[in-house]
Amino acid sequence: MKTPLAKYLAPIAVSLSLVLAASGAANAACLDNRQIQEAVSSGQIKSLDAVLASAGIDGSAKILNVAVCDEGGGLVYHIGVLTAAGEAQNLVLSAQ
Repeated sequence: MKTPLAKYLAPIAVSLSLVLAASGAANAACLDNRQIQEAVSSGQIKSLDAVLASAGIDGSAKILNVAVCDEGGGLVYHIGVLTAAGEAQNLVLSAQ
């Protein structure tokens, strides 16, 4: 039986694990929000929607965090998602 405290701690634990997993992205050279928008507008990278669709991630997945980072000369999306089933996933998908 879940205690009321466990009910509140589970989402916090999921969020914390996603933040810690994404901290690796923070160490790479990442774009800020303005730079991401400019890169999408100029066609340098695909939009988040296009990247998610090409990876087969459906629209019911909740996006928890997004970063676009340069890894080895190529830009990638680091995306934290929470699926409809409640499963947290960290995705690294090509932005180009």
